[in-house]
Amino acid sequence: MSTTNQKNISLGVGLAVLATIIWSGNFIIARKVISEIPPISLAFYRWLTATIIIFFFARNYFVNELRLVKEHFIYFLLAAITGISMFNTFVYLAGHSTTAINMAILGTCTSPVISVILARIFLKEKITGLRILGMAVTIIGILLLLSKGHLERLLTFSFTKGDWWVLSAALSFAIYNTMVKKKPVGIHPINFLFVIFLIGTLVLLPFYLFEMKDVGGFAINSSSVFSILYIGIGASVFCFWIWNISISHLGAGTTALFGNLIPVFSTIEAVIFLHEKISSIHVISFSIVVIGLIIANLKKRKIGNSI
Repeated sequence: MSTTNQKNISLGVGLAVLATIIWSGNFIIARKVISEIPPISLAFYRWLTATIIIFFFARNYFVNELRLVKEHFIYFLLAAITGISMFNTFVYLAGHSTTAINMAILGTCTSPVISVILARIFLKEKITGLRILGMAVTIIGILLLLSKGHLERLLTFSFTKGDWWVLSAALSFAIYNTMVKKKPVGIHPINFLFVIFLIGTLVLLPFYLFEMKDVGGFAINSSSVFSILYIGIGASVFCFWIWNISISHLGAGTTALFGNLIPVFSTIEAVIFLHEKISSIHVISFSIVVIGLIIANLKKRKIGNSI
């Protein structure tokens, strides 16, 4: 391997890890500011900030591709609703009734499974034997987390309100991921993000106004400003940018595997900043989930029959 290739790989790995560290903070913010910023307001100002920032990079592409955006407006609307308006709003709603650790593990680990199922149904993508095995292992890890290691709990298990919000977020993001695979040809990646950021923000606007009328606003202080800037610039614009660079160096499949680090970093950050408790069940269940996701993403060999 040449020195240049090695540097490209190292850069790709470093940027992918950095993105997952910053993204993992989204769950911490969702839990940290539950008493400071209402959930829909947090989502609205996140995407408003991201839209304003990315506008300066996308404005020329947007003007040149406006006809394409209009032709595929319904597509962009659905992508924005699922990936922008719903996903993170549901995460912030979940933060009011579940822990950051549970949000990270349950939300991050169920979305890939749902994505595979949706891709099979709507995109007719083949599912290899290895992918089925990996999904089965992943589901075992998730069930272990939900049961807290006691099988009998599954018989009487009921989701908390926060768990349902997390699963709804995972479903909406899985739908978004499925739609991204069919995005219109000719749309620049930066313009694609700007359009869905903009539409997603506009969709949130009436819900934000209703929340403002119902529960009021929030105090503008160093904590609220930092939280909004962190998720609006760091977890939105910056992370998308460096993640795309990582994909260019490592490939989409390899880069996607680094997403499995998000629950790891979220758990560490939750322990440090939120003083949440981590148990052996968290570690074991997450380890099983990661093994399952790695198996599911292995290249198909002779033993990997497709269905």
